[in-house]
Amino acid sequence: IITSLVFLLMVVTFPISGWFAFKIVPAYERMIIFRLGRIRAPQGPGVVLLLPFIDHWQRVDLRTRAFNVPLCKLTSSDGAIISMGADIQFRVWDPVLSVMMVKDLISATRMTAQNAMTKTLVKKSLREIQVEKLKIGEQLLLEINDMTKSWGLEVDRVELSMEAVLQPPRENLVGPLATMPPVPGLEGLDSTIQQLAAHFFSNTLALAGSGTSAPEAADSMETVNEVEPTATAESTRRKPSADELLSVVEPVLSEALVSQVGASYQVNIALPSGTRSTYFIDLSSGSGRAGCGVPKGSPDVILEVAEKDLQDLFLGDLRPLSAYMSGKLQVKGDLHLALKLEELIKAMKQHR
Repeated sequence: IITSLVFLLMVVTFPISGWFAFKIVPAYERMIIFRLGRIRAPQGPGVVLLLPFIDHWQRVDLRTRAFNVPLCKLTSSDGAIISMGADIQFRVWDPVLSVMMVKDLISATRMTAQNAMTKTLVKKSLREIQVEKLKIGEQLLLEINDMTKSWGLEVDRVELSMEAVLQPPRENLVGPLATMPPVPGLEGLDSTIQQLAAHFFSNTLALAGSGTSAPEAADSMETVNEVEPTATAESTRRKPSADELLSVVEPVLSEALVSQVGASYQVNIALPSGTRSTYFIDLSSGSGRAGCGVPKGSPDVILEVAEKDLQDLFLGDLRPLSAYMSGKLQVKGDLHLALKLEELIKAMKQHR
């Protein structure tokens, strides 16, 4: 009935209404129309009729576009530190999915490409990256398309660009250890531990045969001791609970942080036991507040997150945008305000 009345009103007020009702869509674009909130089939190319007041529309460009992945520092498998970036070319093949599935298409694709590039390159040596750059680009092309096809987007080309080698590979460390044979009696252990043990035992035997003094033997033992505490610390590190995280948040609240963020948050946390806890972080006025329960008034953003993912966020192991893109962080409200929580995370890192 509403559509019929609006159409009748447009006919009565024609030709004045014609200036607002008819839109021309070129061949390289499609128009997505929401009529009373419901999406319609893509319109165009040509002349498209829009009904005033009840139609909301958005143009989608089907031409190939490009963006760059910013340069980032990566550590290759042989210990080299390099500065890498990439140029990405993509096009939209499904206008409806590109509008419905993601809000900022380029930002989401850039983050996806950067994560895929990082995961792939850290498994390669510096020589492999330099020699097989085209092959790695083709591999990244397939991986990125697997993740973006549900957005109605297809990546046509990935071209890696290496700005500089910031640190050469640790050949002196990797070479001798990689060629050591398995140590008898340690076959069940991890290969890295076997290599370190072989390196240590070979040095010990060599020192015993040559009659080297005790201080030099102590130096050979330091190589093993430098690795073991790190592995132990990583494996035994206990992540703080939600209540402990809240106690860390409160000391870093300040007027400067409030001026940077300017929003209030309600955080609903899914605990491993299956229950839920609710906390608030109010960075909208004064020096900020944080506590259990819901904030006073309506929060600007409501966040839904599991306790484990919240721990990774506040420890810096997971970035807010990555958590949102992977579905670990559910956002109700302004996404831009939600991502401003990274300012709070930076303040917590400085406080620690």
